[in-house]
Amino acid sequence: MFELRLTCPEDRVEPITDALDALEALSVSVEDADADTDAERALFGEPGMPPPAQSWSRTRVVALFPAEAPAQEAARLLALQDFFDGCTVQAVAAVPDQDWVRLTQSQFEPVPVTPSFWIVPTWHEVPPEARTVIRLDPGLAFGTGTHPTTRMCLRWIAANAPVGPRVLDYGCGSGILAIGAALHGAAQVDAVDIDEAAVGATQDNAAANGVTLSAGLPDAAQGVYDTVLANILATPLKVLAPLLCQHVAAGGALVLAGVLERQTAELQEAYAPYLALDVADAEDGWVLLVARRPA
Repeated sequence: MFELRLTCPEDRVEPITDALDALEALSVSVEDADADTDAERALFGEPGMPPPAQSWSRTRVVALFPAEAPAQEAARLLALQDFFDGCTVQAVAAVPDQDWVRLTQSQFEPVPVTPSFWIVPTWHEVPPEARTVIRLDPGLAFGTGTHPTTRMCLRWIAANAPVGPRVLDYGCGSGILAIGAALHGAAQVDAVDIDEAAVGATQDNAAANGVTLSAGLPDAAQGVYDTVLANILATPLKVLAPLLCQHVAAGGALVLAGVLERQTAELQEAYAPYLALDVADAEDGWVLLVARRPA
């Protein structure tokens, strides 16, 4: 395979990427041309907030083609277009042959949640010190255990096991929190997500770990739960405050993650009419917020 590498101004990225799609590029990626320099500029976005810019003032566009000829032809045709003004072709180069499966796998190592509770990709041996193990492969949906928010939730589950007979994982992603709850004594676990792919991933991962749970869309969450887990982001968590709190049983716990330290006060304010949130854990600028409903 061959890469066509271009540098484009921000306002040319969209027509260039559209043209590369029309020229049957196998894939097109957009990167900061100034990455790893003092001019690097991060782009952030969060649900409910204005969308970030889709590219950078100097953007690198990389298109993948099955052979050199179509890559060269794409470069030639793009150079003839009015919208190519300000863009430059950096190179047409062969992509080195690699074992992409092995390369991907090498990026994911076993993750210790506690000294005895580990997340272990299926291609790794289970560490001898691991007593409770979640077998999980990356790529199916959000939640591989490598992010601080996921680790903090799992640490809380391990420290508070058993987490009660009924547990709700709201916004389940890969199902990792639901599986963790089931492994730590929850008798009934409901895992819900707005993404049907996440529901399927959760069902597959639960089966792979030998646990029983119910996965579905959000309306599958019914009644009250001893523990409600939600690892999402601050803005949707604020919107969901009334819904999540009504699912918490008397004496039950609400566990929220996906919240930056600087967002703590606004989340506490949003939940104050329902439950009092406290910071239960913190890691790398993220916090875990927990509330308990009086028995």
